[in-house]
Order: sequence, then structure tokens, then C-alpha cells
Amino acid sequence: MKFFLKTILLLFIVGIFMQCKNETASKPMAIVTNEIQYAKGFSIKNYEGYSVVTVKNPWPKATKTYTYILKQESGKVPDSLQNNPVINVPIKTIVVTSTTHIPSLEMLDEEKTLVGFPNLNYISSDKVRTLIDEKKIKELGANQSLNTEVLIDLQPDVIIGYGIDNDTKSLDNLEKSGLKVLINGDWNEETPLGKAEWIKLFGALYGKQDKANELFSIIEKDYLKTIEIAKLDSIVPTILAGDMFQDKWYLPKGTSWGSLLIKQANANYLWAETSGTGSLALSFETVYDKAKDADVWITSGQFATLKEMLDANPHYDQFEAFKKGNVYSFTRKKGKTGGVLYYELAPNRPDMVLKDLVKILHPDLLPGYEPFFFEKMK
Repeated sequence: MKFFLKTILLLFIVGIFMQCKNETASKPMAIVTNEIQYAKGFSIKNYEGYSVVTVKNPWPKATKTYTYILKQESGKVPDSLQNNPVINVPIKTIVVTSTTHIPSLEMLDEEKTLVGFPNLNYISSDKVRTLIDEKKIKELGANQSLNTEVLIDLQPDVIIGYGIDNDTKSLDNLEKSGLKVLINGDWNEETPLGKAEWIKLFGALYGKQDKANELFSIIEKDYLKTIEIAKLDSIVPTILAGDMFQDKWYLPKGTSWGSLLIKQANANYLWAETSGTGSLALSFETVYDKAKDADVWITSGQFATLKEMLDANPHYDQFEAFKKGNVYSFTRKKGKTGGVLYYELAPNRPDMVLKDLVKILHPDLLPGYEPFFFEKMK
């Protein structure tokens, strides 16, 4: 009887062990989770032979989370993940749909893998413009209506798309055509380092996660160091931003990445108390009442000279910053076909933007540094 009970107990223990083993086998443990520190919109988990990328909140009020499997040549994807899009990595060819994606390709030395882009004239990068001149990158039309026939002919390993709301029919149609589409939500990040950290997603696509992590670490270190340098000045200048477009003055909301950059440059942005990541739309009178005595004016990039500003609105010269010539713009630095470099590169290099602002606002703190994006308007 004792032998019988021992046998039953042994079989019970073995059964539990086998059940736990099977459950463990069906739920692979991540080897390494690529630590995402600042970006809120994506995560990367690495397993043996594949990675799982999750993209959430790619646009305001997104109702869906996207999961992608990045599969290495020898990787085996579990059945539980097979319903998600599978992208073979490292990729050899890519289509991106925003100029903000291009700096990541360049920093990873992968710009030559770019085979298509919507509206090539927007691109400012000298390296990529050379590839365009050599006919190595195809024109794909407008972003919201990409030329499907050209894309099918190109057969890129992946298309990096983005959306502005939950209407993703154009991207869904590309997937129905058999093309691989991955949503990028870098533009919806609220912090400068959060935007820049999306280079890690491109690192995963190219099998260069270590290099992407290293590149981001350099940007992060320089950015945080510049914040500390800015704090050394006891003078905190007041800042006016934006300008009139049609009948409204557009300027950043208080929790936007642009507002945060001004704050971290040790300055007082006059609308810092507002919430939101988009733009405020105010009347001229409202802005004038609050900002007529602001120390520095950082424009939206519509204008290249003070004369252009006055031609557009003769009342701009009522602001003290205008009278004293403390008006700055990033619009003069352009690519060969007119694309503004700031729009392309600044989200990826917040360290450079922050240094520019600190040099403008606290000129003695960065001796020898010349602003890269911003210039005082003449």
C-alpha cells in the first residue's frame, strides 16, 4: 500500500513538472529587453532568433496597439505570434514616409538601403540627395496615397509608415497588396529624447541594436550635460515663439517638445503653463498683451528675414524682441531642393537643438560653439 501511494505521489510530481515545462516552452523568455527609457510609443523584446516590437499610441487617441515580429534567418517564431506581421531581418531595402526617418538611416550607415520616398523634394540630406540624383530612390507620390504599383515593383523589405488618426486605410491597403508595413509614431512623442530614441527601432530592423543604443547614448549624454550647463546662468530670459499664419498666431503648447526644449535651456516660455503637445491658435492682441516685452523671439520658420516678417505683418515691430533684433529662425538652412533641414534632423538630434538654444539664450556658457540650426534674423 505504501509503495502504491509513493508511486502515485511520484507520478503527480512528475505530472506537475511536465506541465510547468510545457508552459515554459510555450512562453519563451526574453533574452534581453532593449531598454527604452524615454519613448512612450514602442518597446523591443529580443528572443532566440527573433524580436517582438510593440508600437502603441502612434497618434493621438490611437485605438490599436501594433505588434511586429522581426525574424532572423534561423529564427523560429512560436505559433502564438504567427498572426502578427513577420519582417525578416536584417532588412536590405526600406521605404520611409517622413523626412524624420532619414537621419536614423544615415546614423546607422544604411541610407543606401532607401529605395523609395513620397515627394523627394522634401529631403534635405546631402547623402540622400546624391542617391536621388543617381536615380537610386523612387518617387512615391503623396504620403496619404502612395503609388502602390511602384511599391509592388520595388518590393521593399519594409515600409515605415505613420498616421495622424485612426483612419489607416492607405496603409492597410498596402498590407493587403502583400507589402510589409511598420507604423512609426516618433512624431507623437512628448519629449525630445523620446523622439530621438526611435533610432533603436531602426537598429532592430538592421540588426544593429548595439550601434543604435550607442548612438542614442551619446545624444542623451550630451543633451543632459547641456541642461546642467544651462542652469549655471542665473538670468532666465522670457521667450516668445511662433508667428501669425492667416488670422491666427500659432505657438507651441506648454507640454510640447518645443516648449520642453526652451524650459531645459533655462528660459521662461510665456505659455509654459498650457497643456497639450500641439499648437495654440491665438489672436495677435492676446499674444501682444503677454509677450510684447519678451527678451527673445523664436519664429516658426515661415520667414528668412525681418523684412519678410514686416511685409507679412507690419505690427511685428511693436515687440521689444523685434526692436532689439533678438529674433531667431531655422529656415535658412535648406537642402538643394528647398527642404528645411530642421524639420528633418532636429527631432533626431535634440542635443544639437538644445545647444543652439543655450548659445542664443546664455551666450557665455558655450564658448566657441556656433548654432547649427538657428540664426539671428537680419
